[in-house]
Amino acid sequence: MTLRFIGTTSEHGNCPTLYEVVETGDIVVQGDQLTDGEHLAQLRDLGVRETAVVIPRDLLARFAPKE
Repeated sequence: MTLRFIGTTSEHGNCPTLYEVVETGDIVVQGDQLTDGEHLAQLRDLGVRETAVVIPRDLLARFAPKE
């Protein structure tokens, strides 16, 4: 898998960041892991191997694919 950097709103190299998987066009999201149990309980069908990350709206507005 090859990742292409799309963009970040981080000023010091930390997350959040968006990447594109070159081979498939899928998007990889880097962000702070959602760990609050009350919030996690509200997620639907979170798989054993899945996690949830918090992404600021402005990151998506700036860099997410428009298609």
